[in-house]
Amino acid sequence: MAWLFLKVLLVGVGSLGCLYPVVDFCFSGETRGQKPNFVIILADDMGWGDLGANWAATKDTANLDQMASQGMRFVDFHSAASTCSPSRASLLTGRLGLRNGVTHNFAVTSVGGLPLNETTLAEVLQQAGYVTGMIGKWHLGHHGSYHPNFRGFDYYFGIPYSHDMGCTDTPGYDHPPCPACPRGDRPARASDGDCYMDVALPLYENLRIVEQPVNLSSLAQKYAEKATRFIRRASASSRPFLLYVALAHMHVPLTKTQLPAGPQARRPYAAGLREMDGLVGQIKDQVDRTAKGNTFLWFAGDNGPWAQKCELAGSVGPFTGSWQAHQGGSPAKRTTWEGGHRVPAVAYWPGRIPANVTSPALLSLLDIFPTVVALAGASLPQGRHFDGLDASDVLFGGSQTGHRALFHPNSGAAGEYGALQTVRLERYKAFYVTGGAQACDGGVGPERHHEPPLIFNLEDDVAEAAPLEPGSAEYQSVLPEVRGALADVLHDIAGDSVSRADYTRDPAAVPCCNPHQTACRCQAARRAAAPASGDLGE
Repeated sequence: MAWLFLKVLLVGVGSLGCLYPVVDFCFSGETRGQKPNFVIILADDMGWGDLGANWAATKDTANLDQMASQGMRFVDFHSAASTCSPSRASLLTGRLGLRNGVTHNFAVTSVGGLPLNETTLAEVLQQAGYVTGMIGKWHLGHHGSYHPNFRGFDYYFGIPYSHDMGCTDTPGYDHPPCPACPRGDRPARASDGDCYMDVALPLYENLRIVEQPVNLSSLAQKYAEKATRFIRRASASSRPFLLYVALAHMHVPLTKTQLPAGPQARRPYAAGLREMDGLVGQIKDQVDRTAKGNTFLWFAGDNGPWAQKCELAGSVGPFTGSWQAHQGGSPAKRTTWEGGHRVPAVAYWPGRIPANVTSPALLSLLDIFPTVVALAGASLPQGRHFDGLDASDVLFGGSQTGHRALFHPNSGAAGEYGALQTVRLERYKAFYVTGGAQACDGGVGPERHHEPPLIFNLEDDVAEAAPLEPGSAEYQSVLPEVRGALADVLHDIAGDSVSRADYTRDPAAVPCCNPHQTACRCQAARRAAAPASGDLGE
């Protein structure tokens, strides 16, 4: 009943105009100068080679390249899973999917989300006196108490899942192209399973749907405006802040923005990269203007590029997964090949993080949680184990040492969801299962199990082209260490407090502002309503 009362109260506040203005920016405790601010920007489906600072062939990320030159660029940084929901859950909990329960994506009809007994980074920082905001793609449950406003975020503006999981009136570049939302008396049914025609994509401000279907062509600028406004207001207060921005870029559909000159095949993707880079630049500029000396900005990707989308997918750089490519299928998103989970990452904090540094430390999205908690002077939640590490020594102390071992969970290409069957051990990488995701040509590499595992030396073979010979001295010396590291983490998980996500589906869980309108349209109602939620009166 208490939760229901809270929800009714918040919905009521939202319907009166907004929840944002009632966020308490006037905290009377410790001042912002005593605690750092944090801005975490997560790109979607961005390849390692999409960052110009990583890959000379890329010329579309001028702002990110500048941020890398002014901060620290990580070249061996990894997502915690190679698909959306598990990657985001691990970022916000510091725990792998086998612990936090999120092993694959939630759907439009999902009843559940990130288990409620898991503690998010936002909840930890709220307790430490921070004001918290989230802008962009959530994809950790939208129904009931799984909404961001109930998971530690004082303010939320964004879409509840991927922007291809609902129709719009502004469809973008995609394979296959999805038609726009139907306007007739009855919803249309798309014959292709990749298109969602029964419900329009909603845009939330806190608990209220403010636009359905969302206009994708203006979404990036709306995100930039909301993010800069949040930073401006929080910086003017006495409270430290956490802002988590989960971009729609570079996930398809790519919006039909102004196309730059260049080869026809790369034009839509290059335009999307430039739009994303400009959005990041606006956020960084706002940080520099208002809170430069006391704000840590961390940019990273959620997983590798979606190669199935052909010229609308990003670049893996040199991490081509050649062994798998020869077997068939894509070695990028949804796989445990380097192209699936090695992602661009940049850390920026003038005066604290040294400028123009390239770090080879083995790090992961898992590390954001414990690092931020430590820098905020907060405490890790009790009664659970974490897979991330505090990267402060790498960021500030000149250390080049991160993880000795990382474990890459299966994310849909092969093996059971969430299972740990790929082990990174220093410069070596071992596969107990291989398989490709769907490639541009439609092919899917077969699932194959390996006992003993395939082992690659990434220092000599970044393309993962030729595994070590099982009879070689190098292979025989590494194999026991791989087996030991995997046995240790599985034993640790077995003794940990683990969660189970509810993956059941129910049409009643679908977000819909107006079920009496085709595809849940609500623009007409929104225009006639009170001022939109989030109007800060500026």
